[in-house]
Amino acid sequence: MSDTVWLTLQGMAQSQGWVKRYIKAFCKGFFVAVPVAVTFLDRVACVARVEGASMQPSLNPGGSQSSDVVLLNHWKVRNFEVHRGDIVSLVSPKNPEQKIIKRVIALEGDIVRTIGHKNRYVKVPRGHIWVEGDHHGHSFDSNSFGPVSLGLLHAHATHILWPPERWQKLESVLPPERLPVQREEE
Repeated sequence: MSDTVWLTLQGMAQSQGWVKRYIKAFCKGFFVAVPVAVTFLDRVACVARVEGASMQPSLNPGGSQSSDVVLLNHWKVRNFEVHRGDIVSLVSPKNPEQKIIKRVIALEGDIVRTIGHKNRYVKVPRGHIWVEGDHHGHSFDSNSFGPVSLGLLHAHATHILWPPERWQKLESVLPPERLPVQREEE
């Protein structure tokens, strides 16, 4: 066999070895990275686009022209520790396929004055919270479905990430008119 043919065959074998090593390294990295990424997104934090007007003006102040993208921190709610004024993501009590984003108005034991609920005042039961959208009248919230089980909590919205001109930390502010009538001692 000529030297040229031998070198060509040897070069092809080496290039195939390189491809095999590359594919093997890629697969190892892939099978490590995917579970780590899935775990991070499920347990620590993720991002979500906020749709609708129920949280205006805090979120989506531009109406249907723009949607805010928020950072959802799963870690902060892992022990069901939420505070009045927090903006939280939760599984909709009426449609388990849907996540909703609302502000925590009252905690377990608080008595809250409702807006359009069948009862004028509601005492939030143990293991529940009262949530409302900031845009009253345009929000499907506890005034429609009552207190929400803490087990439906998904995450705490901590920052607006998009659009860039709205980058900010979301503050846990409870409007003075929505303070509970009576608070459970903390």
